[in-house]
Amino acid sequence: MALFIFLILVGYLMGSINSAIIVCRTFGLPDPREEGSKNPGATNVLRLGGKQYGIMVMVFDALKGILPVILAKLLSAEPVTVAFTALAAVVGHMYPVFFHFRGGKGVATTIGALLAFHFVIGVMVAATWLLVANFWRYSSLASIASISLAPFYSLILVGNLNIFPPLFMITILVLYKHRDNFNRLIDGKEPKIKFKHSVIEEIMEASPATSAEQEFPGKEVIDTNIDETEKTEQAEAVKKPKAKKATTKAKKTASKEETTKKPRSTKPKTKTVKEKE
Repeated sequence: MALFIFLILVGYLMGSINSAIIVCRTFGLPDPREEGSKNPGATNVLRLGGKQYGIMVMVFDALKGILPVILAKLLSAEPVTVAFTALAAVVGHMYPVFFHFRGGKGVATTIGALLAFHFVIGVMVAATWLLVANFWRYSSLASIASISLAPFYSLILVGNLNIFPPLFMITILVLYKHRDNFNRLIDGKEPKIKFKHSVIEEIMEASPATSAEQEFPGKEVIDTNIDETEKTEQAEAVKKPKAKKATTKAKKTASKEETTKKPRSTKPKTKTVKEKE
């Protein structure tokens, strides 16, 4: 019992270290609790500061779930105790004692805890998140779908009914934290994740501009990996010389037609008439 309480406290206190707020304060970014979606999590920091800060927060949040679970395993705790330690870390992330109980939504911390608890379950949850985010471009929908499947993944892979309740409680908490996202998804107002290229597109596509240059060396090829504005600019640049040639040809034909239509200038013949006197 003492080990159980100790691990719960460690998990909660480690989860209470909100990396999103710390990263934003360290690098001079806006407070994620007041700007953007007002959620101190990795996705909001990604929108406020950029990719590097979002990834940084995501890694730190995952570590908050990984480290307590690894500690519980090193102390030879029972699987149910390890699962409750993961729950404590997620609760600490959502309601941190160090930041007035205003925390994030616990998705990255949950995935980190699952990776440490059972690696295959964590990979399946992370893969579910990536697939949903890639196809529908909603971070909230990906989080809801992936975390909701976590307890059922555990039943399939582990088969221990004792670990189902704490994992199911994590799912309930994550769904509760996403209640506003539910309403925005229904109303069509939920912001999408903006990727330059989706993960599947990058795997399937093999640089069409490079292959075209290899097939037609010496010819100008429009790069298909750039954005739409640059594509239109390049297309116009390719068409401009042809348009100039067409205009010059039209001018020449018009001038020829004008010269043929002009009447020839004929001088009137003057006749000298001699009057007879």
